[in-house]
Amino acid sequence: MAVRSTPARRSGTSRSGARGRSRALANPLREGLRLEKVPEPCTVVLFGATGDLAHRRVLPALVNLRRAGLLPAESSVLGYARRPYTDETYRAEMAVAVADHSRLPIEPALWADFAAGIHYQQGDFTTPEAYRALADRLDRIDAARGTRGNRLFYLATPPSAYGPIVENLGRAGLDREQRRGGWARIVIEKPFGHDLESGRALNREVLRVFRESQVYRIDHYLGKETVRNILVFRFGNGIFEPVWNRRYIDHVQITVAEDLGMEGRGSFYEEAGATRDILQNHMLQLLSLVAMEPPIAFEADALRDEKLRVLRSVDPDWTAERVRRDVVRGQYGSGWVGGVHVAGYRDEPEVAADSETDTFVALRLEVQNWRWADVPFYLRTGKRLPKRTTEIAVQFKRPPLMLFRESTSDPEPNLLALRIQPDEGILLRFAAKVPELGLDVRSVNMDFTYGSSFSTEAPEAYETLILDAMLGDASLFTRADEVEAAWGIVSPIEELAAGATPGEELRVHPYEAGTWGPEAADRLIERDGRRWRRL
Repeated sequence: MAVRSTPARRSGTSRSGARGRSRALANPLREGLRLEKVPEPCTVVLFGATGDLAHRRVLPALVNLRRAGLLPAESSVLGYARRPYTDETYRAEMAVAVADHSRLPIEPALWADFAAGIHYQQGDFTTPEAYRALADRLDRIDAARGTRGNRLFYLATPPSAYGPIVENLGRAGLDREQRRGGWARIVIEKPFGHDLESGRALNREVLRVFRESQVYRIDHYLGKETVRNILVFRFGNGIFEPVWNRRYIDHVQITVAEDLGMEGRGSFYEEAGATRDILQNHMLQLLSLVAMEPPIAFEADALRDEKLRVLRSVDPDWTAERVRRDVVRGQYGSGWVGGVHVAGYRDEPEVAADSETDTFVALRLEVQNWRWADVPFYLRTGKRLPKRTTEIAVQFKRPPLMLFRESTSDPEPNLLALRIQPDEGILLRFAAKVPELGLDVRSVNMDFTYGSSFSTEAPEAYETLILDAMLGDASLFTRADEVEAAWGIVSPIEELAAGATPGEELRVHPYEAGTWGPEAADRLIERDGRRWRRL
């Protein structure tokens, strides 16, 4: 998981990586921190190697792992796509991509060493013969680079290609673990289907070829430093878990806000919308981490068992009446964001002029178990909101007796806010007396930020997740039953929104770009006597 106890091996550690570690460990607040494990050498087979995800995320993550000494020098990358590249032309294109998108500047010597292990294989996703050629190429790379038959198949492709790729990998025997100890794993990007039925179908396709232990369904939110720290915060401190229940907590708010619009993804968003794109995966994963019970061990299946129990405890009985009462969908119109006038969703490229796609969704959920009964969870996410921010706010109940009635102010209830982006940290709000004559009690904040406390830049989420996949640690990846449980919550909402039952359509409320969503979202929480936290 996020904390590992085995020191890094020396083999494969670059001098730049060693210098980086020395600088990090010089910070006194980092003294005693354990170093990461180093995986065995492997070949990363990158399907969709010429696409945006490979350019922006995967290749920069691999280079930065190498820089940190966490990727053995023998490891290789084999790009696989339809375009007619050679090894040399693909390396040249990746050099530009990494220079543009890496979070850290890349030293020429480091890149030259890393690029020597980059290869390219032209092929179609649906042609069996191409996978036999792929298998032959991998055998040659194993022999030349010493990657020991370890293969990580990374599907950075459109979801429509997942089925054909998995099927053909199986036909070519590339799903099988090697007799000499080599492993085979597959990383699948979200979306994992577009509803419950398609999610189940995708799981069946994948598990006909690969075992569940070989499958890594990646949700980059789970690799963010603050998300990984939720469990450490809850279960590594003795003062919070005793009050983490219905007796002390009034409600929980989870917000995932983006100030951007479509950014050229109009056709994708027309099919997905905010409910499928963010709610079904990111937000329900955050919900499960906040609400889960302590696992019996800090390992993959124990963690995922507890997350699954949370998802199955969310009441799935979405009647039309309940959806209208507890769900608000919205779509942004034109407005001002960051001082710039922006177009409305229906004026974005590749968006229908009469589109009813949701770019905003807010809903009220309850986790119906002993710990959380009667504690509402309010979730909201949207495009073209005033700022980019992701936060989990745990609102505690007021004290049972207000002793300080003569105070000139009424402090707000205690609050714990876990900031996931952009300013990663944790804020605790509590009451304190103002240092003056008389009795004036006000709310004050105790604010922790990662950057100021540890004086080091956190790794990108993809670096964390790719490293874990190479190590065989599935803690931060989604299991098949989790995917289906999440779709079991979301699919009924989507079916009603699409008008699956005549007369039960779920209205899409307009909101102005640069605001916090439609007024109906405020009414959703205000009817309970609460309000959205100001961010």
